[in-house]
Amino acid sequence: MEQLKCEDRVFESAAALFAVLATPVRLKIISAVCHEERNVSELLELIDTTQPNMSQHLATLYRSGVLSKRREGTQIYYRLQSERVAMLCRAVCSQVEAELDGNAEIAHTDRLVPLVHR
Repeated sequence: MEQLKCEDRVFESAAALFAVLATPVRLKIISAVCHEERNVSELLELIDTTQPNMSQHLATLYRSGVLSKRREGTQIYYRLQSERVAMLCRAVCSQVEAELDGNAEIAHTDRLVPLVHR
């Protein structure tokens, strides 16, 4: 029974993380700060969204522990707090990219994205 409770916590934590990552803007933010920290202005140059929307997504990523931040004068710089999150995002996005490419030989049972017939 104790095993099941631990497993339930794992699945609940994974689901909570996937919920945080479940928007394209947040995935773009993670990609943008993957190798270097960036401030809001730099992120807005890279990601097509409004400043209020960007701030909301940054706050969610920060509160969830995905990002950390530091202040330098009037600027706040965001960086990835968890390399594991970056690895997860890279793995999933790379798999999806390969599947969407159309040239990838991926078994139907191994696909993350439903095969769309054109």
